[in-house]
Amino acid sequence: MNAQLPHTPGTALHRQLFVILRDQILRGVYPAGGMIPNEEALCAAFGVSRITVRRAVADLEVQGLLEKRQGRGTFVTAELPQLRPSATLGFVESLRKTATETEVEVLSVSTKEPPADIAQQLDLVAGLRAVHAVRLRRRGPTPVMVTEAWVPEAIGRNVTSKELKRRALYEILIAQGIQFGRVVQEIAAVAAIPFYAQQLNCELSSPLLKITRLLYDTEQRPVQHLTIHISPERSRVLMDISIDAVNTLAAGSIFHDVAPQVESSSSLARRGSSRA
Repeated sequence: MNAQLPHTPGTALHRQLFVILRDQILRGVYPAGGMIPNEEALCAAFGVSRITVRRAVADLEVQGLLEKRQGRGTFVTAELPQLRPSATLGFVESLRKTATETEVEVLSVSTKEPPADIAQQLDLVAGLRAVHAVRLRRRGPTPVMVTEAWVPEAIGRNVTSKELKRRALYEILIAQGIQFGRVVQEIAAVAAIPFYAQQLNCELSSPLLKITRLLYDTEQRPVQHLTIHISPERSRVLMDISIDAVNTLAAGSIFHDVAPQVESSSSLARRGSSRA
């Protein structure tokens, strides 16, 4: 069901419309090969100008989801991308899939003290350093993710720019005897700061998914802290969970960073008097 887009200052209306139409196309609201509503209908449905509609449609054309046919209208591409890949990969296999399906650009590699929160998660005492590797991954010409990894210096000596151009970080660690035991993962929505907006070629403050992973070895020692930033317009997160783990932390747990409301003594008194 269409609804007028909120005219929020600083928010690009054509990107909002782009996301909505893209979602409708991928969900089959507008089927492959079918025609989408014309400009006038979209303007009326979402309360936007023709310029906004044209920019959103142009972006969808660039992504290969729409095509204009002279004198006939705008149609959904006949061959749409697969909606859901097969959920059969283990953790290391998924890392290998990411590495083989994307091209890496190493943005920086340095050795320094990590921020306090990351040092704590890696069990590093004050003064101990870690290798910090920042990489950009592309699929073809399109940037799809920015990754930032922190590895304790004691096990990260082979993590160099030269090595990261040759093979993935997990391969470097496995080659030196690291065996992954478990992964703690957190997913949150964040606004794109200038660095991520530039690297991912998206608008400043546009929504991104931030995935944080803390990797442990089989001895329960933290060996890598990894953050991944992706655009929900180009990427999604797929999880494969056994039915036995659905009601456990392995399936994920939702935490609310909101303090509970505490009623003041005056409001309690008023409520008590109203009951009397």
